[in-house]
Amino acid sequence: MPTEKEVYDSHADQYERLILREDCNNNLPQAIDRIKNTTGLDIIELGAGTGRLTRFLADGARSIAASDLSLHMLATARDVLQQQKATNNTALCVADMRHTPYADHSADLIIAGWSFCYLAVWGEKKWKNELEAGLDEARRLLRPGGVLILLENYGTGFESPHPPPHLDPYFQYLRETGFQETWIRTDYAFRDLDESVELSGFFFGEEMAAKAQKHGWTSLPECTGVLWKKF
Repeated sequence: MPTEKEVYDSHADQYERLILREDCNNNLPQAIDRIKNTTGLDIIELGAGTGRLTRFLADGARSIAASDLSLHMLATARDVLQQQKATNNTALCVADMRHTPYADHSADLIIAGWSFCYLAVWGEKKWKNELEAGLDEARRLLRPGGVLILLENYGTGFESPHPPPHLDPYFQYLRETGFQETWIRTDYAFRDLDESVELSGFFFGEEMAAKAQKHGWTSLPECTGVLWKKF
C-alpha cells in the first residue's frame, strides 16, 4: 500500500479506478446543490486530484478553475475532461491551496474534496496556522455571500459516521470557526470481488482488503462529511 503522498505523486491511474466506483448512489451532487446550487456559478476547486468533483460540476457551472499540487493527478483530470468534452468552462493548474494564482473575489463557490484536511495532517505542530492560511485564501477568493464547502472522510467501511480519530482536532477546529456540517453515504460498488480486494487494499490498506476477501464484499460503505461556511 503506497502512502497518500505516493498515491498523489505516482498512482493517478489506480486512484482514478477507485473513485470511479465511489458514490454509487450519486449522493454527492445533490448534497452540494442543497448547500448552494452550482448552476451558473464561478467555482474554484482546491485539491482537485483527478477531477472527481470537476467532472460533474462542469455540467452546470459558468466556470471551474481546478488546482492541485500534483501535476500527475491533474494530467488524468485533463484526459477525463477532454473525453467528456467538458473543457470549455474548465481550467486546470498546479497550485498550493494556500497560495493560488486566482484573482481576488473571483468565485461564488470554493470546494475541496478530501484534500483540505491535509493542511492539518501534514502541517504537524503548525497545523492551525496552515488551516488559517487556507481559510484566508478562501476569503480572498470568494465574492460576498460565497460559500466554502469541504468534503472529508467520515469513515470508510462504516454505515454511520466514524471519522478517523487523527482528524478529530481538525473537525473540531472547523466547528469552532463557524462551519456547519452534515454527512452522506458515498458507498463504493466494485465490479467484482477481485477488484474490491485490489482497490480496497491499494488505498485503505491490507486490513480492509482482508475484510473484503473474508466477507465477499463487492460493495464498501463509506460516510463522507460535508462541511460548509458562508463568507
